[in-house]
Amino acid sequence: MDYFLALGTTGVIMGIIYALMALGLTLIFSILRVINFAHGEFYMMGGYASYLILSVFAGLHPLLAVPLAGLLAGLVGLAFEVVFLRPMHQERIERPDEYAILITFGLSFFLMNLALAVIGPYPHRPPSFFPGTVDLGFVMVSADRLTASVLALVLLVVLLLLIDRTWIGKALRAVSQDKHAAAVVGINPLRMNSIAFALGAGLAAVSGALLAPSFSVTPDVGAVPSIRSYVIIVLGGMGSIPGSILGGIIIGLVESLGAGYFPDPSRGLTYKTAFGLVIFALVLLFRPTGLFGREEE
Repeated sequence: MDYFLALGTTGVIMGIIYALMALGLTLIFSILRVINFAHGEFYMMGGYASYLILSVFAGLHPLLAVPLAGLLAGLVGLAFEVVFLRPMHQERIERPDEYAILITFGLSFFLMNLALAVIGPYPHRPPSFFPGTVDLGFVMVSADRLTASVLALVLLVVLLLLIDRTWIGKALRAVSQDKHAAAVVGINPLRMNSIAFALGAGLAAVSGALLAPSFSVTPDVGAVPSIRSYVIIVLGGMGSIPGSILGGIIIGLVESLGAGYFPDPSRGLTYKTAFGLVIFALVLLFRPTGLFGREEE
């Protein structure tokens, strides 16, 4: 039982951070109706931004670099949306669906190769938030991972309150349901598109900055988190915010328990991502709309 609780705790800790990143992808899809194929590169940008900020300002506490990394990525996402995605929503692009795929793929390749050229292929790791481990009674948890999960949980709660209680949140929900009706009541859909993309990019970067002290950063570090995010939003239901949170925790638990109970532990860690993909395939087979998804009318 102690072993099971230890694996479950590790899974929940990682699942909360997965949920934070997937929530950013969900926001972008639900508002813009675009799958951001550069989402993993914003995760990578957050890790590198945290590392560079702490390299330049050596006396800064590592936790303070996390919101700065999210802000930087959010500004980059905002600029990208205004310059490259807004023309699509202004009906200035003939084939918008294909255009969105190509332009976000292009951003992914650009950011990855920019990091490779400027910083290099070698892994970098920012300083720890708090060194050592924390004894939870039945399991020892890295202080960095526990800190990251607590901050991610706080941020998830803040975002849920933002979306549920504030005017901006209500405007985002209105645009996600019907852009034309939202425009009739005075909401600017283009502005909401920009806010959603900036928020999504910022959340991915914050996730990367939170996990960078634990896993280090390389130019291609965003590939696996990006795949996880796609799996999570399909599992929870495309465009569903509660689904993204629950899906992230489920994937974290499945990966942790799958790797822990695999007959060969060394191979179990190697197959960790595959366990999530099995859940992904089963959901597509038996419930294509996801846990909280709805049939399109």
